[in-house]
Amino acid sequence: MSRVAAIDCGTNSIRLLIADVSADSAAGPLTDVVREMRVVRLGQGVDATGELAPEALDRTFAAAKDYAALIGDHSAGSVRFVATSATRDARNRQVFVDGIRDLLGVAPEVISGDEEASLSFAGASSVLPIKGDDAVLVVDLGGGSTEFVLGDANGVIAARSVDIGCVRLTERHLTSDPPTAAQIAAAEADVDAALDLAAQTVPLGRATAVVGVAGSITTITAHALGLGEYQPNKIHGAYLDIETVGDAATNLLEMSRSERAALPYMHPGRVDVIGAGALVWRRILRRLGQASDGRIHGATSSEHDILDGIALSIRGVA
Repeated sequence: MSRVAAIDCGTNSIRLLIADVSADSAAGPLTDVVREMRVVRLGQGVDATGELAPEALDRTFAAAKDYAALIGDHSAGSVRFVATSATRDARNRQVFVDGIRDLLGVAPEVISGDEEASLSFAGASSVLPIKGDDAVLVVDLGGGSTEFVLGDANGVIAARSVDIGCVRLTERHLTSDPPTAAQIAAAEADVDAALDLAAQTVPLGRATAVVGVAGSITTITAHALGLGEYQPNKIHGAYLDIETVGDAATNLLEMSRSERAALPYMHPGRVDVIGAGALVWRRILRRLGQASDGRIHGATSSEHDILDGIALSIRGVA
């Protein structure tokens, strides 16, 4: 048994998982020691400027400093820091790389969209049973990109990362509060184009089940369930049909930001971008229902995702 630390730094949030793992892949899932999330909006303005903003870097470095202290306090041995969409897209990403190395003693790995997809599948599948040749589609809806990963009990079949995410589409299209019909239509056109691109690599019609991961999807699930607070144990494993997801997503999309902020399960850092996340998830599920010839009727939400996949990769089984 060893203790590892995994850090996932995306467009909207930076997350830490300190976990105990066994060197034996048959030993089961991870045992959580610490699981933390901070919304730092590293991807602020990247879609428009192509660079990481100084204030976004400052917020991210402050969170990384706190994480370094937690890693030391809990005596985690191996550390892996993974950075995704916003950092891939930024011209000045070396400033980010150098700053993280100084704080944590490890260089952040700016991974490709394909590796991001594979790690997401590894994390989700580590706690969800996948049988035989059943093809499960894991959808990881992030701030800057969304990953589509089709896999079965033997691993990943095909994967594609596309540039649609809750921060990117909010900054690009959904600028009004609440968004206008024209803004929603423009954002949906981007989602449809991205889905067409994903389908060139991933045979979406082969999926027999869909698993959704990351904060937008789990927040939409909390909204659909009408929770009195954010409750991971009720969100994880919850299955919702396409119509229920669509109703919850439409409701969030049409709310004002002040109305979203009043929801008891809404993280303050998601208030301004959850409308775009809801739009993306609604459109994805409707398209998947059409592509599957009626086999896909809904999706299961998972609290386990790329962060778990990163920790498992340290063990060497992801």
